[in-house]
Amino acid sequence: MKHGSRARQAGISFFGFIIVMAVLAALGVLVAQAVPSMLEFQAVVKAMERAKDAGTPQDVRSAFNRSANIDDIKSVDGKDLEIVKVNDRTVLKVAYDKQIHMFGPAYLLLKYVHQTNPGK
Repeated sequence: MKHGSRARQAGISFFGFIIVMAVLAALGVLVAQAVPSMLEFQAVVKAMERAKDAGTPQDVRSAFNRSANIDDIKSVDGKDLEIVKVNDRTVLKVAYDKQIHMFGPAYLLLKYVHQTNPGK
């Protein structure tokens, strides 16, 4: 008795599916940890834009700290801002790093840098 030729199966195996899901889960965990840091950076940028026209450097730092308290900014303080004058306009600069622990000795390093536009 002869058996007919079996049609070749196409698709992913169970073990292949498990490996793909494990990789996607690991990426999902990293993204879930990085997104709050990126949202905090956006809050830092908005706080800098609001504070840049406050007047003296002390007033700018105070205005930034008030916004930081409202927006729950923990990574940057008013004293971390670099305040310079460009054509009689105040420009704020900030640069900081955020490390996110992945596993074992591995970390994800996010570097944030922003400078306000001197405007009109």
